[in-house]
Amino acid sequence: MSVETVSPPSVAAAAPWWRATAFLLLAAGLMLGLALGVRHVQGLFLLPIAAERGWTRDTVAFAMAVQNLIWGIAQPFMGMVADRLGSWKAMLAGVVLYAAGLAGMALASSHLGFVAMAGVCIGIAQSGTTFGVVYGALSRMVPPAQRSRILGMAGALGGVGQFLMVPAAQALLSGVGWQQALLVFAAAMAVLLPFALPFRDLAPAGAGGTVAAADGQPLGAAIREAFAHRGFWLLNFGFLACGFQLAFIANHLPAYLRDKGLAPRDAMVALAVIALANIAGTYVFGWLGGRHPRKYLLAGIYLARTSAMALFVLLPLGAPTLYGFAAVMGFLWLGTVPLTSGIVSQVFGVRYITTLFGFVFFGHQLGSFLGVWLGGLVFELTRSYDPVWMGAMALGVVAAALHWPIDDREVVRGPWRAARG
Repeated sequence: MSVETVSPPSVAAAAPWWRATAFLLLAAGLMLGLALGVRHVQGLFLLPIAAERGWTRDTVAFAMAVQNLIWGIAQPFMGMVADRLGSWKAMLAGVVLYAAGLAGMALASSHLGFVAMAGVCIGIAQSGTTFGVVYGALSRMVPPAQRSRILGMAGALGGVGQFLMVPAAQALLSGVGWQQALLVFAAAMAVLLPFALPFRDLAPAGAGGTVAAADGQPLGAAIREAFAHRGFWLLNFGFLACGFQLAFIANHLPAYLRDKGLAPRDAMVALAVIALANIAGTYVFGWLGGRHPRKYLLAGIYLARTSAMALFVLLPLGAPTLYGFAAVMGFLWLGTVPLTSGIVSQVFGVRYITTLFGFVFFGHQLGSFLGVWLGGLVFELTRSYDPVWMGAMALGVVAAALHWPIDDREVVRGPWRAARG
């Protein structure tokens, strides 16, 4: 997994060590690992928070659902900040909000305050510390031939953080309780602040220089162009299924397993297996995305997820079934992200990749909102998660069908000024 040093287009060839691709990749991986790791273990907090506060599952799940929705709404706007002002500013804002949100989540005593911190504050924070901004910054650093592999490597490094976060969260929950655990996470998040700074002098898309596309296309025109592209909407609606599936599993699998008579340790191990397998899966799909049509790989991922969920629900539940399901789902977990981001940059270019991917990611987060919220609501109404599992499977089939006909050819446009004349 060697990484060649590739200077960003706006940086001179004799770049300092902290501007080398390998170091920027490490910084991006740390950002993704901690930001996504905290999100990955939220399901472990659902029952302890509900029990101590006297809330129902759907009450706590609603705050997590709002978090996903706010993340999706904020992502295009945070993308505009990154594209216009620089990715590092979006990252700094995200880190500060994340630390504040985790601390506020631990201290909030009312449901409204909890939703404001866990839902709104952390939702906005995730838009600056995860895929959209981080992958957008990396996409501008490397040539197209290396882009998919580099994004896959960043996702794999982030997966290491997710994996390590699971035993850390379980140890903190067992040792000091959920409130102190969240405060520890807030302090850890603050440590990420310096890792945004290496991206500081990389020219944003709107600042001129060679990062900007030669045609001089304005941001508004780029958004209109994307919205008029049929494949952009197919990608958006397909990504909704991804968000629904992953958010439902990450937030409700621990409670589902507890209802089935399994121990809390089984849920912790399952989430750890998902995170561990995700390391390999994200790298492999990033690598495959540089060699095969990404839309077909995405269709295959959604069909494979549907098959894995069907077997998990139908087979007798025990350790082999659970850990086998976790390994397969983990391998398929976030491999969709570098592939989806890769299609956006492949079709529309990298100038406004952060903004355009932000709009696509809204579809993902709308699905995440529905997966978390409906998971809690359906359980409270039926005392079962089975209808939600069925819905997740159906969405997987629909997503595969939507990705297959996407036109992933690069958009050909002439010089913007000439086109305007």
